[in-house]
Amino acid sequence: MLINMKFAVIKAGGKQYKVASGDKIKVEKLTAPEGENFFFDKVLLVAREKEIKIGNPYIRDAKVEAQILKQGREKKKIVFRYRQKTREQKKKGHRQSYTEIQILDIK
Repeated sequence: MLINMKFAVIKAGGKQYKVASGDKIKVEKLTAPEGENFFFDKVLLVAREKEIKIGNPYIRDAKVEAQILKQGREKKKIVFRYRQKTREQKKKGHRQSYTEIQILDIK
């Protein structure tokens, strides 16, 4: 099995993301400021041209370097609850914070 590009699967904010060099993704909010580099050390899988490493649960010496592009918040999502027999209504809004990152390198 030949894989033409190098990619990794990282864990960030309780979710898993398949990333390759140059990808831009949104993850749950990170504490680092914009413009700074960030290293993900929870790497579950690294695939290079002819080799695949799978962690148990993580790969010990693998890191993914990313640059933080933007800290932001998603559009508001409406949470509406209605109970039919009592006509009880509850309306809430929620905005999730996120961090947009660009993957620089997989080590």
